Amino acid sequence: MTSAPFIPIQSYLVVSVLLFAIGLVGVFTRRNAIAVLLGIELMLNAANINFVAFWRYSGGAQMEGQVFTVVIITVAAAEAAIALAIILNVYRRFRTVNVDQINLMKG
Repeated sequence: MTSAPFIPIQSYLVVSVLLFAIGLVGVFTRRNAIAVLLGIELMLNAANINFVAFWRYSGGAQMEGQVFTVVIITVAAAEAAIALAIILNVYRRFRTVNVDQINLMKG
């Protein structure tokens, strides 16, 4: 059995920072509610990569990184389900998922 190639932790951190930055830009620049939701999901996945990378390079004796990742995946799934339900209800009422137009239609 061959061992896995060694990948330095900096590579994981660079990927994580890029994912987080793309998600952050998506949240702040998009007007579509679905695109904002996707940006939030990207940021949560960046946090998952960090947890698993630090767990892997801290010795990996205990399972904290993996447990945190499973909790984040569970929270992200619940968040996505609730957010999509809210977006569907907003679309039914306002006939748009544009966040700027929804904000103007309050009241």
